Amino acid sequence: MKFKLLAIALLISSFCAAQKEQFKFDFTSNKAQKGYTKIDSSNRYTAEKGYGYDLQSSSAGENKPFYFSVQVPDGNYKVTIRIGSKNKAGITTVRGESRRLFIENLATKKGEIVEVTFIINKRNSKISENENVKIKQREKKKLNWDDKLTIEFNGDAPLVESMTIQKVNNIPTVFLFGDSTVVDQDNEPWASWGQMITRFFDMNVCFANYAESGESANTFIAAGRLKKALSQMKAGDYIFVEFGHNDQKQKGPDKGPYTSYFNSLRTFITEAKARGAHPVLVTPTQRRSFNEQGKIMDTHGEYPNAMKKLAREENVPLIDLNAMTRTLYETWGVELSTKAFVHYPANTYPGQTQALADNTHFNPYGAYEISKCIIEGMKANKLDIVKYLKKDYKPFNPQKPDAIDSFHWNQSPFTEVEKPDGN
Repeated sequence: MKFKLLAIALLISSFCAAQKEQFKFDFTSNKAQKGYTKIDSSNRYTAEKGYGYDLQSSSAGENKPFYFSVQVPDGNYKVTIRIGSKNKAGITTVRGESRRLFIENLATKKGEIVEVTFIINKRNSKISENENVKIKQREKKKLNWDDKLTIEFNGDAPLVESMTIQKVNNIPTVFLFGDSTVVDQDNEPWASWGQMITRFFDMNVCFANYAESGESANTFIAAGRLKKALSQMKAGDYIFVEFGHNDQKQKGPDKGPYTSYFNSLRTFITEAKARGAHPVLVTPTQRRSFNEQGKIMDTHGEYPNAMKKLAREENVPLIDLNAMTRTLYETWGVELSTKAFVHYPANTYPGQTQALADNTHFNPYGAYEISKCIIEGMKANKLDIVKYLKKDYKPFNPQKPDAIDSFHWNQSPFTEVEKPDGN
């Protein structure tokens, strides 16, 4: 009987934690502020408790990366963090879920506390009581698909005083649909523009990245990814759709740029418009495919043109990332462009016995630059959400990319040498 009562109590505790929509945590060594939950090194995450340090043994105050998770329902959350310390200087970077970048290299002096706020989307794979997204085996460990909202604190000397998390319902959401060039990559050294673009927008908009490696437009729909997003979508939201890399590999009588691809893209547009959301099409990013003259060779056939045709027919905005990345890669040139992709000699990362030379997938620097191309595409299309760009965003020109030496990235603790699905 005692065990049954304990099990019921744990279940109720877990349910309450999952339903709670506001949390306040105090990470200092002082007495907790009124209304805040005191957090020390012993506060490890458990499903029963619903919050705590997660994934690693490190905790706040140890001057190394740490993770903190909170069990919350699906939705958008306003996260407010007081960064800094009364006792020392620091440099703090904050990422969320599967390495979405929000706060970049924020320097604080001794005694300085800076309050920052951002909006983050959390979801799991449940569509309804009887239906789930058909996620892949390798996705089952992704932080994007679990029941927790996970915040990663990183940087040269990360410092956090307190954090509050509160559910918000009136924030426009930008849903990202795409493949491995868009997806939130969990592990170093892989990255995509969808997890970098979050850094440049303020607390008035939220990005929900539903992209996944290896997906084409039709398989994305078949897996229930679109259906899950539609269950969360509201009027005034946006969808950004970038496919083409994997679609072009499909063979068969009904497969091709003006058949299955075209029709699947139209499905995204139709479903978004039916809910009062704004569809935006994004042509597939170029591959790093130089010819002998140092020019990028087109490898996507008619797929970019098919998307452009549909954009004209449906009168929806189109961001020509295909064209912008051609300019960007040619500006870098054959050698320097490798610094934007996953090109690393053997033994750079644990378990990496062979050199990595991937000409499709970006590293963090490359993904950071591509995300700026997307933003310039938003501006060119006069999308309303550009009014939510942070004040420190500077106009970007693919003919004048940021110097790689100016990009400082503190790597997350987890690495993977296996290439993402898709090419």
